[in-house]
Amino acid sequence: MSSDLDVSALAINVTIPQPLRWTDTRRGEEFTLTTLNVRLLPDGHLAVKAYGRPVGGGRGAYVSFPVPDRPELAALISQAASRAGELWATHRGLG
Repeated sequence: MSSDLDVSALAINVTIPQPLRWTDTRRGEEFTLTTLNVRLLPDGHLAVKAYGRPVGGGRGAYVSFPVPDRPELAALISQAASRAGELWATHRGLG
């Protein structure tokens, strides 16, 4: 394979462990954030957004939230990206 192959997206979803979850409000509705979507940018840096469910129940809208600047969340994101890299590196092709 050529190294100039254009891969347009590398993204993973990571479940936020219960002790690290937080709530945020959007359009007057409170959400519990349960999932991180982590993307590898072309320059090698990571971008991350959080998603969750309304505290009051139901599906709610698919709305992204910023991730707070907390060391334990930064560590989770870094560990998840490293683990995803390991899994991609050892893929076994189409099943």
